[in-house]
Amino acid sequence: MAQQAGLTPDGSFALDWRAIKFSRGFVTVVLSTLVLLIVCSVFAPSAVSVGGLSGSLPFAAIIAIVGLGQMLVVQQGGFDLSLAGGVSLAVVITTHLSGGDDAQLFASILIAVGCAVVAGVVNGILVGVLRLNAIIATIGVNALMYGAVFAVAGGVPRSTTPLMAEIAGGKTLGLPNSVLFAVGVTLLVSFVLKLTVMGRRFEAIGANPQAAHAAGLPVRRYQATAYVCAQLLYCLAGVLISGITREPTAFQGDSLLLPSVAVVVLAGTSLLGGRGFPISTVIAAVFLNQLSQFALAVGVPFSAQTIIQALALVFGIGVYSVRWRRTAIPREKLSNSEETNNV
Repeated sequence: MAQQAGLTPDGSFALDWRAIKFSRGFVTVVLSTLVLLIVCSVFAPSAVSVGGLSGSLPFAAIIAIVGLGQMLVVQQGGFDLSLAGGVSLAVVITTHLSGGDDAQLFASILIAVGCAVVAGVVNGILVGVLRLNAIIATIGVNALMYGAVFAVAGGVPRSTTPLMAEIAGGKTLGLPNSVLFAVGVTLLVSFVLKLTVMGRRFEAIGANPQAAHAAGLPVRRYQATAYVCAQLLYCLAGVLISGITREPTAFQGDSLLLPSVAVVVLAGTSLLGGRGFPISTVIAAVFLNQLSQFALAVGVPFSAQTIIQALALVFGIGVYSVRWRRTAIPREKLSNSEETNNV
């Protein structure tokens, strides 16, 4: 998005809004979300009611947070399939190690963050340094994390502490706290990616690792860092889930893997790496969550949610695979055709 600004003849400051340009992903998700809200208001008003939105927005915030983590990995041309294990491990550590005691909450969150850093470093070494296939490496790490999940949880769900329930499930100025966490993370990721030298280098490495390496950039370090940052975001999502859900299970992360990829694709981030679009990713998370709420409101069974998310993923891939610009006719061919017509 770009804009031009300058001084008018009378000395006042003015913006040339005609110069503003939005990415195709931003325009697509915004228009799709607006159309969906209109459809919901007509065919399923309960999905856009105050009660419906207040109940669904926390889960949209969770999808947005894990989507931003997946976006960082996709920008480096990879996929992080250890998302499910990362979220689930943070959930069980927060709920089980705290034991319902507010005094133990901070320590349990620190342990969850430490495990997320370790998992991210392992992923980063396997993919960024050892050059293993990202899908295979992250599946292996996911299996290890689920082993830790079963070791901690023992197959028995527990509720979180009252403090965590208040922090994650409470409201501030009428907005769910989880939404405020998602907004804060979005602003942070957007600032780092778009307004810092590190962020520009990160996107340049994702777009062309060979050219970045030739320019002297630490390609492997940045690629490994993407997995560490992603795991930290998954950890945050898991901690918030432990407070939003009354008794979260050990498999809370399973339902977030496909949505995390879907929102990244819907936002316009290339699966081959390169530029990322944090704000578009968050709007795509709202769209996907609202689509699920609409489906439930019109009677679609909950078991079909995965199919809906898969269709949204296919829609995103289809939209960004189409070449919308018409191929210009070369002038030589145009002049030859005109001569033929004249003859």
